[in-house]
Amino acid sequence: MTEEPPVADVTDADLTVGEPKDWAAGVPGVLHSMGPAIQQLGVARTLKLMTSLNQKGGFDCMSCAWPDPDHRKVAEFCENGGKAVVWEATPVLVPETFWAEHSVTDLAEKTEYWLGMQGRLTEPVWKPKGSDHYETVSWDRAFEIIADKLRSLSSPDEASFYTSGRTSNEAAFVYQLFVRAFGTNNLPDCSNMCHESTSLAMAETVGIGKSTIAYDDFEQTELIIVMGQNPGTNHPRMLTALEDAKKNGAEIVAVNPLPEAGLRRYKNPQKVRGVVGTGTQIADQFLQIRLGGDMALLQAVAKRVVLAEQAAPGTVVDHAFIAEHTSGYDAFVEHILQVDDDEVVRATGLTIDEIDELADRYLRSERTIITWAMGITQHTKAVDTIKEIINLLLLRGNIGRPGAGASPIRGHSNVQGDRTMGIWEQMPDSFLDALAAEFHFEPPREHGVDALKGIHAMRRGDIRFWMGMGGNLVAAISDSQLAEQAFRGTEMTVQVSTKLNRSHAVVGEEALILPTMGRTEIDVQASGPQFVSVEDTVCSVHGSHGQVPPVAPGLLSEVAIVCELAKATLGDRVAIDWQRMRDDYDVIRDHISHVVPGFDDYSRRAGSKEGFVLPNGPRDSRTFATATGKAMITVNELEHVDRPAGTLLLQTLRSHDQYNTTIYSLNDRYRGIKKGRHVVFVNPDDLAELGLEDGQHVDVTTVWDDDVERVLRDQRIVAYPSAKGCAAAYFPEANVLVPLDSAAKGSNTPVSKAVPVRLTPTAATRSA
Repeated sequence: MTEEPPVADVTDADLTVGEPKDWAAGVPGVLHSMGPAIQQLGVARTLKLMTSLNQKGGFDCMSCAWPDPDHRKVAEFCENGGKAVVWEATPVLVPETFWAEHSVTDLAEKTEYWLGMQGRLTEPVWKPKGSDHYETVSWDRAFEIIADKLRSLSSPDEASFYTSGRTSNEAAFVYQLFVRAFGTNNLPDCSNMCHESTSLAMAETVGIGKSTIAYDDFEQTELIIVMGQNPGTNHPRMLTALEDAKKNGAEIVAVNPLPEAGLRRYKNPQKVRGVVGTGTQIADQFLQIRLGGDMALLQAVAKRVVLAEQAAPGTVVDHAFIAEHTSGYDAFVEHILQVDDDEVVRATGLTIDEIDELADRYLRSERTIITWAMGITQHTKAVDTIKEIINLLLLRGNIGRPGAGASPIRGHSNVQGDRTMGIWEQMPDSFLDALAAEFHFEPPREHGVDALKGIHAMRRGDIRFWMGMGGNLVAAISDSQLAEQAFRGTEMTVQVSTKLNRSHAVVGEEALILPTMGRTEIDVQASGPQFVSVEDTVCSVHGSHGQVPPVAPGLLSEVAIVCELAKATLGDRVAIDWQRMRDDYDVIRDHISHVVPGFDDYSRRAGSKEGFVLPNGPRDSRTFATATGKAMITVNELEHVDRPAGTLLLQTLRSHDQYNTTIYSLNDRYRGIKKGRHVVFVNPDDLAELGLEDGQHVDVTTVWDDDVERVLRDQRIVAYPSAKGCAAAYFPEANVLVPLDSAAKGSNTPVSKAVPVRLTPTAATRSA
């Protein structure tokens, strides 16, 4: 077991580039997960945690929201789940001397990797106004400082309260309760930057912004279309579900600008053929689509469905389903027949034969799942693209029957549960009415700011106080330089965290860090050991029980932090039982059962080993809580994503050794990158066209119509088989290139997947 930070500092001086892999997981996945675990945690702690991870009665993995099967394996976790546990449960602690040795200015010069590797935070710290150093303070003093600032604001709307998707249901509920009792709906969260487009599009078309399938549907489907996602890195346990689907005869189509190892071949390390064999081919068809072309592809396939129905009336479209459960079909048919195949080819970069092949697969399948992630949601027309996914599914009745449906895959482990608990700046009146009835106060009704609107409000001076319940918004948000200016212009920033990140180094005039327990740790309150609960991506709610003692005495849980802050800030202004909720989380769950539909008898059901599944109208009964009372087939106008001459369309992406903004190592082994992150992946044909070469260093500059210079400097070009005209660079470093005003229509999600950029040789290269 180690008690020292694994790294002193990091650079890209040793960066190497090799061949990308054509398969994922296997024995290397086990070694890359368990090796660091044993080295950093020791054998006993490793066994205790890994055998409890995603198990009934154990704790929920913090690395993604992938659901758990009913029948668990002994090792029910993936490589990145193991790394997430090591990252959180490390015995490396940030010492008290650290704060005198490192100023805030110094911390701002460090990499995200270095910050995270310094160890667990164990005591509250405060940066007073005019100081460049944090200093330790007591918990009581920390809460007093924050409460004084909040009470000094001219309006509650001058404060904003952000939430990470790792926050439990219980913590999320008391957090939003405190914020609304304080008097504002400024509750942005990480959904604003990832699946907000999904939530909006699905709520409008099928009445719920969540998956319409259950886990077992993957075993019953005939066709899975995987769009804009990389399961091998971002939710590797999905590969097992895809493997099981293939075993049962399903076909899988991958639609993505990059060929990803996990969508090519999967070596399951828990099966013999995954250890000594070749593994399982995942994708039967790979459509290497141009960035921004997904909507055109979906419309082209839908057009072929309608044409097939016209050629053989009554045999293709599910007319009984359409008539009983949908609205808008006739207008859709009239519109979709006007789709121009030549325009589709230009938009997608695909051939007619490739599009026809996908359409033929869809027409043959009686049970189809379409699954997607941020490669779909972070485009200008993301909301309409997801509506086209729903259109395609509805045409053949592929919602509300076994083996079929819409399957958005969330990345944060409880981002879906947080929204269910009220973490949203636009919660409906029905929720606010229930909150008022339960707690006897009138919550604010005016909608608050989302993540992007919050940055704009900070820049204007309208938001003076910002608090983050977990997460790392400074690094995660788009347009880094403008966002950092906004944060530094606030009067106070507060961050509830387990480890250091850039949000602790880019702060307001005053700043506080409140250290908290992790999900791996045993949470003991006045009534005894507590558990929390989470909701996964298929609406299953289950308990999460910490397994090891906290890494240091004096750490507070997120629930305890919120309750103590609420008491310090609100006093007797609102008669809410904060102390009882802190002492016994069953009290919180009892309140939730009175406020949130579907959570009756919450404590007992969440505490059972099986958990429970929330009601889901489209999936359970083909009922749709939409404006028409039916699923809505919609008409959406296609817009071509332009690429000015001499530019490329750039997408941001994560490396394999990464969870959101958390960097586990500087390697991206599936893409062949080792010991570095400052790279830009470019198609070799584009390099020849632009007069550039593999290995050359370039500055990447955004092409945008304003007076802000957005540049990612000194990136090493990696010749890579990306879609022609498209490039890729790592998140969060490349966020500097995404304009703050470039957002998806309707959802206001940053457009991080189609940024027009120019590549120019660096000064050093030009002088050479």
